[in-house]
Amino acid sequence: MATTVAESIDVAVPVRTAYNQWTQFESFPHFMNGVESIRQVDETHTRWHVRIGGQDREFDATITEQLPDERVAWKSTNGPTHAGVVTFHRLNPDETRVTVQLDWQPEGVAEKIGAAVGADDRRVKADLRRFKAFIEERGTESGSWRGQVDRP
Repeated sequence: MATTVAESIDVAVPVRTAYNQWTQFESFPHFMNGVESIRQVDETHTRWHVRIGGQDREFDATITEQLPDERVAWKSTNGPTHAGVVTFHRLNPDETRVTVQLDWQPEGVAEKIGAAVGADDRRVKADLRRFKAFIEERGTESGSWRGQVDRP
């Protein structure tokens, strides 16, 4: 049974700054619990190493859509089945709402129980709080990729 998590947070940076930082996938371990590393293979492919429930997992993901300052969507191509989208909404010139939606297939008893008791929602919410602290403390992005990937 698939699980869907949707969470939002408002960050005190312009939409361009929030979006640019999110495109720096290699920085995710700084604010995403359980993400050990991400390697950008090319403009649309990433290789993830995560640790979930005490288990190491590696998988590949494809960026399926990327519109600068608006959205980044992806799906796994092997390993744990999941897909997601992050959208960026300009609230005012210096504030952005970042919304994450993840759809994934829990594997094993521990992950299924975690999904049933809302652990996934809490993890995404905590990751967004850490993203907020990361980008607000920096005040600027660590890099950017402004290319566009059109929906297939």
